[in-house]
Amino acid sequence: MPPKNHTCQLLEGLRVKVPFGKRELIGLIINISSESEFAIDDLKRIIEVIDEAPVIDNSMMKLFKWAASYYHYPLGQVIHNVLPTRVRQGKTLTTKNSAHISQEPAKELTPQLQLSDEQEQVKASILEKSDGFHCFLLEGVTGSGKTEIYMQLIAEKIKMGLQVIMLVPEISLTPQTIQHIQGRFAEKIVAIHSGLTDKQRFIAWTDARLGDADIIIGTRSAIFTPLVRPGLIIIDEEHDSSYKQQEGFRYSARDLAIYRAQLFDIPIILGSATPSLESLHNALSQRYSLLSLEQRAAKANKPSYSCIDLKGKPLSEGFSEQLLSHIKDHLQKNKQVLIFLNRRGYAPLLQCHDCGWTASCPRCDTSYTLHRNTPELRCHRCESQRKIIQNCPSCQSNSLMPIGLGTERTEEKLEESFPDVPVFRIDRDTTRNRGKLEDTISEINKGQAAILVGTQMLAKGHHFPEVTLVAVLDADAGLFSSDFRGQEFMGQLLTQVAGRSGRGKTAGEVIIQTHNSTHPTLRTLINDGYKKFSRSLLEQRNMANLPPYSYQALIRAEASKASLPMSFLQDVKNSSKETLTNTSFMLGPLPAPMEKRAGRFRFQLLLQSTSRAEMHALLNHLVPFYEALPQSRKVRWSIDIDPLDFS
Repeated sequence: MPPKNHTCQLLEGLRVKVPFGKRELIGLIINISSESEFAIDDLKRIIEVIDEAPVIDNSMMKLFKWAASYYHYPLGQVIHNVLPTRVRQGKTLTTKNSAHISQEPAKELTPQLQLSDEQEQVKASILEKSDGFHCFLLEGVTGSGKTEIYMQLIAEKIKMGLQVIMLVPEISLTPQTIQHIQGRFAEKIVAIHSGLTDKQRFIAWTDARLGDADIIIGTRSAIFTPLVRPGLIIIDEEHDSSYKQQEGFRYSARDLAIYRAQLFDIPIILGSATPSLESLHNALSQRYSLLSLEQRAAKANKPSYSCIDLKGKPLSEGFSEQLLSHIKDHLQKNKQVLIFLNRRGYAPLLQCHDCGWTASCPRCDTSYTLHRNTPELRCHRCESQRKIIQNCPSCQSNSLMPIGLGTERTEEKLEESFPDVPVFRIDRDTTRNRGKLEDTISEINKGQAAILVGTQMLAKGHHFPEVTLVAVLDADAGLFSSDFRGQEFMGQLLTQVAGRSGRGKTAGEVIIQTHNSTHPTLRTLINDGYKKFSRSLLEQRNMANLPPYSYQALIRAEASKASLPMSFLQDVKNSSKETLTNTSFMLGPLPAPMEKRAGRFRFQLLLQSTSRAEMHALLNHLVPFYEALPQSRKVRWSIDIDPLDFS
């Protein structure tokens, strides 16, 4: 009920202060009704209406409600997850009349580049259909100049007085994207990502909501930023799994961005050199417009590929003599070399040579990773740590050996082999400190001979013009993944990291070390490129009736005792049997690939259907039954719609 003597109209999206037991809490009006299922005397009045106008407008409220419905997640929790902390706390929002936007001194802006004929055609195709909602999938090879097209399209929208949201997959890419855009535009730019303080996020969110910010750059959470003059949404590297939230409210920022563009009736661009099979399927089915860039910008050549077959060859810390020779050749030409290994730490395993004991995390079904730069054993799943031990706890031997390669060990080998050349390691361990990644990239781009070694962080959008050789130390893991998406992820990662090579004037080279040089999937990727590779995978998915030709929901459950989640999911399956149609089936319950994580046992039940609508209707009907099951209060459970990670 409204407060006493309240004369203003209550509206959806207003923040209010309400009594809650002995406390007073901040709430948000999400619905207004003239009737109640409770007696009027049992209702409590609102204590205070905080805002004069709704903080959340109608389009944002529709987005929240759609997300809650689609992902089967409580609306209140959706709103709690996406609003800045200070907004939830009821802090006063500044207004245009009182806010003072500090203006930077005038600076010389970087002029826009001359587009190639191919780029001009793509830009013209987008502008032709940019008056209303339209989804474009821009499939452009690495280095083809997608970013320059983004810049020029943003400029067109800015001229019209409209706002633009641009999403990037990683926080590490946000500073360089902002720097790039700041060099091109005098308008106000704000960043929104999880690395901001509460105050910084609140200010950026408010500036965007009031229209004081023209360009909003951010990671997945930025898609919930309110806009007053929406004009364009850009999703860079749309294939990246970072756009899917993997804990709590498990949403896809890419998919929500498309729905939001529909609400705004504005265009959205999904850009990638390696589009996801879901987006590609939508484009080939003509639900999206497919645009292609086949040539690299500035007449740069595509890199050449070759494989080194490791069978029977001696290796030195993961390097063949042939690869070391190629590295030496490129360094002698004063060029840079990028070594890719998607494993952090010194070694993924510490093992006793005498009895075979391995150092394993007691809380997870995985081994500790040995780190030497910050000496410790660390679990990369739950982040637990322990000191490095000197003797085997099983046989007391001191013959503990690091097994396998990590980026630290690779860095050590390269420093020994090429002592006169700087080695830069880029992974999550070396870039934790604010500004460290930008400083490292700035040092690399000075242009002298250097070696870069790192994980998939190196594959995401970075421009290293002096890198002429990319070497992949081990390409085999993705070829034999138990996940049906494994080969797709492998193809995307190899293509993206290979795309760092030859982006300057000198042609690039890509060398892949493998024990499976004749594997048909790898050969298709190397010989024919990602375009043919991805279409081939789509044909395989179609024959197997796997996404995007079917739709999935993963019901997860975990508890400190293995019997509890197993029992709960079996009850879920039993309660669902009678409502399953001939278009749907359930698989499981089964232990998760990593059954124990952070001290909890994890099980999962897969629901798959050839009809998206029927799958959601089924879940809408069944979720109340799941919540009422006695076991539901003994486990932590969730529903993951369109799951990407089954681990």
